[in-house]
Amino acid sequence: MSEIITAGIVVIGDEILSGRTKDANIGFIAEYLTNIGIDLREVRVVADDEAAIIEALDALRQRYTYVFSTGGIGPTHDDITADAVAKAFGVGIDHHPEVVARFRERFSEAELNEARLRMARIPDGAELIQSATILAPGFKIGNVIVLAGVPSIMQAMMDIVAPKLKSGVRMLSESIRANAREGDIGGPLRALAKAHPDAMIGSYPFLDDDKKPNTYLVVRSRDPEKLREAVEGVRQMLTALQVPH
Repeated sequence: MSEIITAGIVVIGDEILSGRTKDANIGFIAEYLTNIGIDLREVRVVADDEAAIIEALDALRQRYTYVFSTGGIGPTHDDITADAVAKAFGVGIDHHPEVVARFRERFSEAELNEARLRMARIPDGAELIQSATILAPGFKIGNVIVLAGVPSIMQAMMDIVAPKLKSGVRMLSESIRANAREGDIGGPLRALAKAHPDAMIGSYPFLDDDKKPNTYLVVRSRDPEKLREAVEGVRQMLTALQVPH
């Protein structure tokens, strides 16, 4: 079996914690990583607080292959992610000459104020994540990948950085509509999960169109044969319970 590549996410921003801004990035990154064979294992949401950002980054970068952060790389006083990352890695931070040059092409001298120049501050040794359509770059240092918080910009940055990442064997999955309430199949499902340790079987309740409780069973495995065996086990379990599926 190939190496399993893992990831964590640190979402940065008081506006997320206050509910003023609804996060739109976690789901996108999670699905993106799944599609390229990287397992997302943990997500943390932290305030615009340097110590909190450093603590989260240090914890996750020790634990996972990659850590993605979103938010806090804009022009305002509370955009402190770049500084926090530099401190976490024990490196300096300064205006990146390549980014400053791009800004000078875009802005007049009057427009290129201190706030905008904040977005050109990059930790020493970091690799830029940028393109012609992205004004302020993200960056990668060590196994930490710093992305914008604005969803459209973050998504563009993911497309740039993804081809450079290690990836593992993709997780395969198959969904089965149980046509039963979750509580009615919990016991047999627990036994089935024990009988198929190389597959993960998730149970997801929902309401039918007629508002009656129902359940989707989702089987996951990196091994196609193990997936097939577990799916067949689920179907046999439902048949034994005389549930149409």
